[in-house]
Amino acid sequence: MTRPGDPGHAAAARAAQAGAPAGPSRPAGPPSPGGSSRPGGPSRPGDAGTATDAPPAGRAPLSLRGRLLLVLGTLLVAVSAIVGVASVAVFHNAAVDRLDADLEQAVDRAGFALQRQPPGRDDTSDLPGVVLNIPGQEAGTLAAVTRASGDATALYIAEYGRVLQLPDEYTDVLAGVPADGEAHTVEVGELGPFRAQATTRPDWNGVTIVLALPLADVTAATAQLALTTSLVAIIGLALAIWVGWVVISRALAPLERVTAAAQRVSELPLERGDVDLDERVAVDDPRTEVGRLGTAFNRMLGHVGASLSAREQSERKVRRFVADASHELRTPLASIRGYAELTRLHGGKLPDDVVRAIGRIESESLRMTELVEDLLLLARLDEGRELERLPVDLRSLVADAVGDAQVAGPDHEWSVVADDPVSVTGDEPRLRQVLANLLANARVHTPAGTSVEVRLTRAPDAARIVVVDDGPGIDPEVRDSLFERFVRGDSSRSRRAGSTGLGLAIVQAVVDAHGGEVVVESEPGRTAFTVELPLDSRPVVE
Repeated sequence: MTRPGDPGHAAAARAAQAGAPAGPSRPAGPPSPGGSSRPGGPSRPGDAGTATDAPPAGRAPLSLRGRLLLVLGTLLVAVSAIVGVASVAVFHNAAVDRLDADLEQAVDRAGFALQRQPPGRDDTSDLPGVVLNIPGQEAGTLAAVTRASGDATALYIAEYGRVLQLPDEYTDVLAGVPADGEAHTVEVGELGPFRAQATTRPDWNGVTIVLALPLADVTAATAQLALTTSLVAIIGLALAIWVGWVVISRALAPLERVTAAAQRVSELPLERGDVDLDERVAVDDPRTEVGRLGTAFNRMLGHVGASLSAREQSERKVRRFVADASHELRTPLASIRGYAELTRLHGGKLPDDVVRAIGRIESESLRMTELVEDLLLLARLDEGRELERLPVDLRSLVADAVGDAQVAGPDHEWSVVADDPVSVTGDEPRLRQVLANLLANARVHTPAGTSVEVRLTRAPDAARIVVVDDGPGIDPEVRDSLFERFVRGDSSRSRRAGSTGLGLAIVQAVVDAHGGEVVVESEPGRTAFTVELPLDSRPVVE
């Protein structure tokens, strides 16, 4: 049987642990340089409950200004279309009515001309000329005479008052107009649309007179009105939208100021420290809706600022109390340990139960001393006390820390990967404590035989230290609160392992004080803590 420290002991211990339930859970850790194998990615302190700011997929919605302009433009387009269509329709109907009145007058003039003709005429072929060659008949007027036999003759007034014969196909169109005394619209071939009216009288021996006036002028005037109305509507719409944009922009300017102020407040570090929340919004008129919003927003910022100041004062008192209490407890604890050691080293023989009690006093006082020192360190870091800023050789620091861990945990396999020297500017004792806490965390919360590897690499702008082990992993229930104070991997809060629950909190506080970052990634069989620290421009001399 192998013993701790013997060759092959770690492999044998791992084989003995196969199939056994996982040990106490530990904080989750950051990904190693090789990449993350956990789907959710590495966990960082304070990541729990963080909501994503990514916008929802799909087309971005219109802004309030855009929606108002869209509604305004839609209403203007609808009103302009209704007014334009109604205007053109009314004008066209009125123009047609005037043309029908002119047509009625032309028919009356034709009737007077026919009354002057001798009664009982058999030859009616010249009647179209009779009704056209009278004063008042306009150029473009068409006239057709349809006899009882069905024969028809048609003439029209051309330019300069000439009366010409119409082609037979046009004559047939005019002959088809109903003789009801009403005006009808007919298409006379290439001549275009006409308003035609057919009239017959009993004393005309079955002769029907048809007169037609062209609609071309009416159609052209209607088209011109429609075009003019459209152009005016387009120009008016563009001008109205521009004016609306200016007015809406001025009306929404206070809202934009509120948005900008809220954005600036959201970027302030409100989670800790004394926050000077003096951001306010200028209110033009508190009687308006936007003015009331700005007033309420300013009042809310005042309440938030007062609450943050009260919180900071309370936390400052707590930190001062912890620091003072920790400082004051150091001397009594040192005295207790000293008296216990002095009693144990007394020359006389003491009963066994007394020796055991004194040993317990020494161990508990030592544990309380460590707890007090940790609390004092955290209190000083919370107060923002400056750390030492000296060049630190991380390769030497890692080698020493792994050597100490190997002595403290000979039943684990320890290894270091640090080929190149890496230097940072920082507080060497505090950085040494960071490594000691991470390695102690790996030793305490993993079974015997676990391999623990420490990798030191140089990133483009940071030094990276990764502590990786192949232990059982971290309980997901404690992963998000891993770097909080007094958080232990085992829910029973047992002290058998000597844990105070402050080790990882100290790691985070020290790394943050150096301007770095610590992240954790964990899954069964692999846990990695990654610490990144800003690089020092001065190289380490070997």
